[in-house]
Amino acid sequence: VMGYPGGNVESSCSNLMPSHGANAQTSNAPYTVVANPTTFKAGDTITVTLRATSGSFKGFLLEAWEVGGSTPVGSFTSLASVSQGLTCSGIANSAVSHTSSSSKTSIQATWKAPSSGSLKDIQFSATFVQSTKTFWVAVKSGTVTYSGTSVPNPVTTAHTSTTTQKANSPVSVATVTGTVISNDACGINKTCFSSPSGCNPQITNGCYFMSAVALSSSIQFEISAPSNGYIAIGFSDDTQMGSDDVYICGKDANGNIQVQHAFSTGTTTPTTLPLGNVTVITSSISNGIISCSFISRNSISTQSRAVPSLLYYIMLGSGPSANGQIQMHTQTPFVSAQKIDLSAIQAVGGNAGVSDMIKAHGALMLIAWMTTGSIGMIMARYFKKIAHGQAVCGKDIWFLAHVFLMVLTVVATGIAFIIIFVEAMDWSGGAHPVLGCIVMILALVQPRIVFNVVHALNAFIIKIIAVAAIFTGLQRIDSSSNQWLAKVMGGFVGWEFLFYLLQDFNLFLKRKGKAENKCVLKGKDTIKCNTHLLFFYVFYVSLHV
Repeated sequence: VMGYPGGNVESSCSNLMPSHGANAQTSNAPYTVVANPTTFKAGDTITVTLRATSGSFKGFLLEAWEVGGSTPVGSFTSLASVSQGLTCSGIANSAVSHTSSSSKTSIQATWKAPSSGSLKDIQFSATFVQSTKTFWVAVKSGTVTYSGTSVPNPVTTAHTSTTTQKANSPVSVATVTGTVISNDACGINKTCFSSPSGCNPQITNGCYFMSAVALSSSIQFEISAPSNGYIAIGFSDDTQMGSDDVYICGKDANGNIQVQHAFSTGTTTPTTLPLGNVTVITSSISNGIISCSFISRNSISTQSRAVPSLLYYIMLGSGPSANGQIQMHTQTPFVSAQKIDLSAIQAVGGNAGVSDMIKAHGALMLIAWMTTGSIGMIMARYFKKIAHGQAVCGKDIWFLAHVFLMVLTVVATGIAFIIIFVEAMDWSGGAHPVLGCIVMILALVQPRIVFNVVHALNAFIIKIIAVAAIFTGLQRIDSSSNQWLAKVMGGFVGWEFLFYLLQDFNLFLKRKGKAENKCVLKGKDTIKCNTHLLFFYVFYVSLHV
């Protein structure tokens, strides 16, 4: 700024207007002012970020005003190297300005609220100067709400890492009740990734959320998600787990929140790394929601070494923990549909990263045990007498249909079994793979000795285990808060169970001689037929097609 390249602009404290002999721009400013958190108490600190959404700025002036006022409130305690504190209205460091006319894209400062007095809601106001004649005056942040007097808390709420930290050592931080993460300024001042898309973690239950703000030499991250153990963000060159840079926010052995840096090598527990150059760590856990906010100067690495890029697929997941150790996530992590540039400003949504191979595995298992297997079992149990005496190659038609459907079931199960092991290339843990292996083994060794008893009993056991495996599989991939996939499956199973009850009741009536009809097909032998059974069979098959 040619008029005041050193930023000594105390004369502009009252109105933020540069003395450049020109009028301020009236168009929308290509800059934003963001405060985090958005509530405060007496003595609290707030991080304020000035950022260019396009281009850059050379000069700036930042103050905190009461809403509707123009007098500075509080003071700035932590400043960037290219900024300085000013004395406005007799209050030292009540404003921040530039120290040179070098081009800037972002500036961050820490504001401290007065520890006493009559405090009210505030806004941060800033002037941005591109050139002597081009500047925007009083660009405001969102309202920061005053929530009362602070209660002294003897527990440390922030941590700054140092190079003397032991390798593989997590950093434990106490719960910070003031941590507020929201989707304010997503796509304006920060890059956001969330599921459901566009959800606000401040007000939306079941919101998985992360944001990133690229500063001059660091990135400020926020993550929030429902969890009883940990939440984590990962940065990957592809949509699969493995060779990913990960930050974990979760409970330690004492139930406090710890932040860890890790490297994922696949479906096994990630390798813990030194936390490195991470500062301003805050965290909270409330009503089952874990939130963390921190600034990292570490380079993001996907090959156990730093790579000069900010373009990655983003993964966001959660799961349980035990004695401070993270466990296998209970549902598939959310993965961005494309690589996201952390230095760009955008807001994107995510879905649980279910690969095509996993979808094929699930589809084949549903076809096998809720369609072909179910119909094959019904054919054997209820249709033996409908086409009695009608044979092909010396075998009853119902038997051939039963064998054909059950062979299809075993083949589909085998293909699904192979697909998922090729996809996972490992044992994923939990009940689902155990149940799946049992189903595969029993399907292959279906006994043919003591046929009528053991064969039928084994089929019944396989059916129950297969349904249980499908339920546990759906719970893994269903990321919705109401688990609607499992509920739909429950309705499907309920309908099939009702069908069996109706048919067994029909057989009971038939034995009593109350539900048997005889019909004669012209030119054929007389066969026994059951109109109720045929009706329900057609209806059942129509629902499975």
